[in-house]
Amino acid sequence: MTATRLPSRRTGVPRGARPHRHDGAIAAVGLGCGLVLWGIGLGMHGRQVPLPGVWVLLPLVVVAGTELLRRTAPRTALPVATAALVADQFTTGSVATVVMYTDVMYAAVLYGTPAAARRIPRITVLVTVATTVGFSAWLQTVESLLIGLATGLVTYAPASTGALVRNHRDAAEAARLRARQTALLAEIDRTQAVTAERARMARELHDVVAGHLSAIAIHSTAALSLDDAGTSRDALAVVRENSVAGLAEMRRLIGLLREGDGEREPAPAPTLEALDTLVEQARANGAAGGLGFTLTDRRRPPAAPGPGPGGALPAPVELAAYRIVQEALTNAVKHAAPGTVAVELGLTDHTLDVRVTSPFGDRPGPRAPGAGAGLVGMRERIALLNGVFEAGPVAADDGTGPVWVVRAVLPVGAGGAR
Repeated sequence: MTATRLPSRRTGVPRGARPHRHDGAIAAVGLGCGLVLWGIGLGMHGRQVPLPGVWVLLPLVVVAGTELLRRTAPRTALPVATAALVADQFTTGSVATVVMYTDVMYAAVLYGTPAAARRIPRITVLVTVATTVGFSAWLQTVESLLIGLATGLVTYAPASTGALVRNHRDAAEAARLRARQTALLAEIDRTQAVTAERARMARELHDVVAGHLSAIAIHSTAALSLDDAGTSRDALAVVRENSVAGLAEMRRLIGLLREGDGEREPAPAPTLEALDTLVEQARANGAAGGLGFTLTDRRRPPAAPGPGPGGALPAPVELAAYRIVQEALTNAVKHAAPGTVAVELGLTDHTLDVRVTSPFGDRPGPRAPGAGAGLVGMRERIALLNGVFEAGPVAADDGTGPVWVVRAVLPVGAGGAR
């Protein structure tokens, strides 16, 4: 089994990682240049030093070795390189040693911990100032300022450069992270929008087509089960009427979904003023099942102020109320026991109350199958408008038996829909 090297918690570099190939190349080039300079006898301090001759190679080799650690262990490389640079001042000196030290200083800021990246430039400023003041007081010459300048070039300049590059790198990484997050949020929004649109299309398709198909199924079953020419003729008439209406609704939906058809005017959304027609259609479809239908509209008269039959109900509220009544009537035609289906509308200053009651119980004759999608669609419509929806069997007020009640309370004030 191969052991996995975990990254360091502070630097992000894997523990025990091998030196980077670029670091090895830098160390090799620096060491080679230092050997060439030593071979031709080119030094920085002349020969009047405590450790002349071959001693110059020791700091050179040490600094070249720290170049191998510049990326993987900057906290170790910088102190060792600093000690080697100080030792180099007691030899004839090598330009290669100084140049490689500046690279180690730069790498310590760029690849070190965030705390080290903030601390090292400050320390180099203090070292530069202390060196300048110390040598000025010791030598008392103007040339001592050059020693302070050289110290700043070797320490502060690479440290500040590393800090600048690190800041740009961190800013670029943060920008890439924000871009990825923005793309992810955009994809989430797109997915949610597609899901919501699919749900809306499913509700609309179910509401406008399910009623017609249910009537076709019920009357075609009745025509097949009853051997009566008049009944069959009436059933076929209802089947034809609902087939034509269903096809018209399908064409309208396809026209709305078709792309690039900008010249076609949008079909007007149904309103509560068309409930009379809707109830008449349900009456024709439910006659075979012994159903009667009544419509009671208790909204304000047109002359009264505020929303009403002649006023301004919000379009989403009016469409949702129409679809609730349409689906409730469709379910009554499919499942209700013989009796009267009552549609009631009421309007206050803040809410529109829609209530549809139908006899609940077993019914004779053919029935259309159902999967409960209608109730789900009605509940979703009301939830989108922050309304209240209830559906289920309750005891009848007159004690004649249970009834199935569909009730929706829709807010009509500003900010009701979302």
